[in-house]
Amino acid sequence: MMNLLEINQRIKQRPPFQMIERVTELEPNVSATGIKNVSVNEPYFAGHFPDTPIMPGVLLIESAAQLCSLVFAPESVEKDKLYVLLKVKDFKMLRPVIPGDTLIISVNVTMSTKSAFEFACVIKVDGEVRAKGSLLFTTMDKNAVYKPSQE
Repeated sequence: MMNLLEINQRIKQRPPFQMIERVTELEPNVSATGIKNVSVNEPYFAGHFPDTPIMPGVLLIESAAQLCSLVFAPESVEKDKLYVLLKVKDFKMLRPVIPGDTLIISVNVTMSTKSAFEFACVIKVDGEVRAKGSLLFTTMDKNAVYKPSQE
């Protein structure tokens, strides 16, 4: 449904921090399924852990969050707003993700308002759930991110 070049037109993350490599299913503003191939060459494996490389849980969450950002239909995204992760809810890492694994990530909108969106996320390898939980996003003005500090 979306290859790497099409994904790059929609998200700002780039390697080594870009996690989603392909989108296999996408229903705008509803759900998506995407793929991340886990390679031993990824820089975090040098320190997590050198003798037993395991993908950090926070990067599993980031992978799901990047896929969630692709669910927002481009025409529904306001130019002066950012969609930011507000809350990670009940995320469980059920089994380690290791080099050579292919993550199949599924995200589904469970709540949507004008300024908040919640997704149920499931990350599988070979049909087995490795991680799952909910992510809550909110919108904020782009100008509010880097406004001058108050002295």
